[in-house]
Amino acid sequence: MIKIQEPSRPWEIVHMDWVTGLLLGGERSYNACLVILDRFSKASIFLQCHKYDTAMETDLLIWNRVVSWTGIFTNIISDSDPKFTSALWTNIHQLFGTKLSFSTAYHPQTDGLPERMIQTLEDMVRRVCAYGLEFKDCDGFIHYWCALLPALELAYKTSIHTSTNQTPAILEKGWNPKLPQDSLRKDLIEIHPTAASFKGI
Repeated sequence: MIKIQEPSRPWEIVHMDWVTGLLLGGERSYNACLVILDRFSKASIFLQCHKYDTAMETDLLIWNRVVSWTGIFTNIISDSDPKFTSALWTNIHQLFGTKLSFSTAYHPQTDGLPERMIQTLEDMVRRVCAYGLEFKDCDGFIHYWCALLPALELAYKTSIHTSTNQTPAILEKGWNPKLPQDSLRKDLIEIHPTAASFKGI
């Protein structure tokens, strides 16, 4: 069992894991999703990626899509995926003073609640994405499962978590984002068909 110091602020300590086995989606044929879970607020980030991305590609993905929002992590907890144990990954995070901790995947005694939460988040992503979900709007644009990840992320962040009795958004930012259903104008009759399709999100 690994001993993890509890964080004092959001995005100080995070858990990372992969959802793989997804059908190809998006212009770059993504087939996996990187799940990043904040131990403090229970907020999560879903990043479409490729199963065989290298450690460098994974680091660039996090740097370009995550760090501007979260800052540098103090501790990353993950399984022993070769990307997470590579010399490049290790050296990059040593450079920034980030501690790397490794847990046994799907072993509840290793890390308790966060480990089970990672599995729950993976199940959420897999249910939405595993069937290669795609739809075409009236303008002919095709939207793949990748396009649904932000909505899934928002839905999770604004749902009350049983262990905190708060939403992850409240603990992360101090307020809940305004949701589409909170301000949806049902009185609009004349509306562009593609815009109308957002009503079902």
